Amino acid sequence: MSQNHTRSAGARIAAARNEPDGVKRKRAPGRPRSEESRRSILRSTVKLLKQDGGFPELSIEAVAADANVSKTTVYRWWPTKAALVADAFSASANEELQFPNTGSVQKDMSLQMRRLIRILRSKRGKVVAALIAGGQSDPELIQAFRDRFLWPRRQQAYQTLQRGIDRGELPADSDLDLILDSLYGPIYLRFLIRHDKLNETFANEICALVLQGLKPRHTTRARAR
Repeated sequence: MSQNHTRSAGARIAAARNEPDGVKRKRAPGRPRSEESRRSILRSTVKLLKQDGGFPELSIEAVAADANVSKTTVYRWWPTKAALVADAFSASANEELQFPNTGSVQKDMSLQMRRLIRILRSKRGKVVAALIAGGQSDPELIQAFRDRFLWPRRQQAYQTLQRGIDRGELPADSDLDLILDSLYGPIYLRFLIRHDKLNETFANEICALVLQGLKPRHTTRARAR
């Protein structure tokens, strides 16, 4: 009897291993389903933020209803509305705002800055405006925007500028924070006060003004010859 039981258990294990893919997916842990829900929540958040009312009118209940999940599911990943909004915008722009590696630091920065400007001029620009405006009275919101969107982009920008230093396009003692503030500060300022003048040409002009002036003298002289 013991032998029959052992064989039966072994047969069940063998059968489980040979189950069709569809059956395996049904028995697997719920990670794929959870990831699908998470992405749906992020999409719904961006969608609702583009509508009238923006961040102040956005509610976790509305996001959950639009994403067809429970409030508990939303709070499982995001403890606050601020964290959710910052993550939603970051996820919607992440692929577009990756820094390229063309072999030229000026071209890399210009390409990425132009992509940022396209986003700011699109409907998603409303999300950024809501984050910045709401952050003036809600420290938690602006902190979430910094931590979940601005800081990851800045880390990538450091790497891009460092490649420029390694290639001899920028001085070895360059202040990377000062360079980035000089490049991106004008974009956000124009976005807030002169949105109609914000275009991709503006990014090229800023890069030329900031990065051309930083080129090591020996590089400039060599090209002049």
